[in-house]
Amino acid sequence: MDRKFFYLTTTLPYVNADPHIGFALELVQADIIVRYRKLCGDEVFFNTGTDEHGLKIYRKAQEEGKDTQAYTDEYAKRFQGLKKTLNLYPDIHFIRTTDPHHKAAAQELWRRCLAKGDIYKKTYKGLYCVGDEAFIKETELVDGKCPSHPTMEPMEIEEENYFFKLSAYQDKLLAYLNQEGVIVPEWRRLEAIKFVEQGLEDFSVSRVKEKMPWGVAVPGDDMQVMYVWFDALTNYISTLGWPQDAEGNFKKFWEGGDTLQLAGKDQVRFQSIMWQAMLMSAGLLATKKVLYHGFITSGGQKMSKSLGNVIDPMALVDEYNKIGANGPEVLRWFLARHTAWFGDSDVTVDMYKTAYNADLANGLGNLVSRVMKMASTHLKVPVTQKEDLPHDSYHKGFREFNLHWCANWVWEYMKDADGRIQREKPFSLIKTDSAQALKTIEFLASRLLTIAWLLRPFMPATAVEIEKCVLENRMPSESLFPRKE
Repeated sequence: MDRKFFYLTTTLPYVNADPHIGFALELVQADIIVRYRKLCGDEVFFNTGTDEHGLKIYRKAQEEGKDTQAYTDEYAKRFQGLKKTLNLYPDIHFIRTTDPHHKAAAQELWRRCLAKGDIYKKTYKGLYCVGDEAFIKETELVDGKCPSHPTMEPMEIEEENYFFKLSAYQDKLLAYLNQEGVIVPEWRRLEAIKFVEQGLEDFSVSRVKEKMPWGVAVPGDDMQVMYVWFDALTNYISTLGWPQDAEGNFKKFWEGGDTLQLAGKDQVRFQSIMWQAMLMSAGLLATKKVLYHGFITSGGQKMSKSLGNVIDPMALVDEYNKIGANGPEVLRWFLARHTAWFGDSDVTVDMYKTAYNADLANGLGNLVSRVMKMASTHLKVPVTQKEDLPHDSYHKGFREFNLHWCANWVWEYMKDADGRIQREKPFSLIKTDSAQALKTIEFLASRLLTIAWLLRPFMPATAVEIEKCVLENRMPSESLFPRKE
C-alpha cells in the first residue's frame, strides 16, 4: 500500500462527569483505526482531548464550590488517564479547549468568518438545552423536554448574541454532502442531506459574558464569549498548529492527508453541517470523512446514575488486571468484537465476563498455551515466518470501517487453528509420525505469528507477547488470560 498522511480525531467530551464506557468506545474504535493505518505504513496524527467551556461546566464547578479552571484541570487529568487505561497509541495528541493556543485559534477562525460577512449581531429569544449547549425548537421537544435530555427543563433565553449565517451555506453544504463517502454510514449522509434540504437557520455563536463568563472571549467585544460549539469544533485544526502551522502539521495532515472525524450518531448537525460551514466560511478545506457510531445501553436502557446501570471503563480494567489479565486489552477486544460499529449496543457486566471467558480465557489464551507447549517441547528452532495468508478480507473490512466484522474475521481465523489441533492431534501424532506432527506444530506456530500481526490494531500488547513467545520458542511467562470465575 502507498504511504499516506492520515489524520483522525475523536470528539472532545465535556469535563462535567467522569469518563464513561460510551466515550471509551469511541476512543478505542479510533485507536484501532489509527493503529491499523500505522501497521500499513502510513504517517498518522491522532487527536483527542477535553471540551472545557460552556454553561454546563460553569454550573458544575459552582455546584462543587470550585474555581472553574481548577475544576477543569482536575477532570482533564481523569480523561488524560484514559491513555493508560485503554492502552492508546503512544503518540496521541491531547488538546484542551482551555489551552492558550486553542483559544487563539478559535478567535482567528471567528475573525475570518467575520471578515467573510458570516457573523452578525441580533437579539434572539428561544429555548436553550443546557445538556446539548444548544438552542432547540419547540417542534423538536418531546413532552416539553429536549429528547436527548428528558430530565432537564429547557431554559427560555432572550439576549443579544452574534449569529453565524448558516443559511448562506445551504447549496455549498448540499454539494459537499452529495459526495459519496463524506459520511459513514450512508444512512447518516442521507440524514444530513435531508436536514439541509429542509432549510437551514442561522445559529448563535456567542453568549452574554455576564450570564455565562466561562468561555473564549469574542474578538473586539468584551461583553460576549464564544458559543461553546464554535470554540470546541475549532480543536480539530488548532491541534495541528493552525493558523501559524509552525511544524507543518496542518498542511501535511489536513490539507494533504486523509482527514477522519469520529462522533456519536447525535452529532450529525454539529460535525457535518455547522462545522463544515464554518470551515467553508474561513476558506479552509472541509473534513474528508466523518464516521458516526451508535450508543452503548445497559440492560436495554440508556445508562444513567439514577438507574444504577452506568459502566465505568476504569473499574472494568482494574477488575481484570487483578486476576492477572491485561485489563486494557480485555476492554479493547470486547468493544471491538461485541459492540456494533454503526448501531446501538447493549452491554452488561455479565455479558462482559461471558465474552472474556469465551473469547480470551478459553479461546486465544488457551490456543497460545497449547501451541507453544508443543512448540517449546518439540521444535529445536523457533518459527520466524508468518503463515502466507491473503488478507484481502481483513483490509476490506478496515477500509469500510467495520471493526466488528474485522474482529470476527480474526476470531474465526483463531478458531480454525483450534480446529486443526483437534483434527490432526499433533500432541498424540508426535509418538507415531513425528515428521507430520512437527510439520503441523510449525504451521500452528506460524499461524500464531499471523494472528499476532492481525491483532496489533485490536490488542497491541497481547500481539507483542504472542510474537515474543513464538520467536523465542517459549510458553507465556503466565497465563495470558486466566479464567474469570
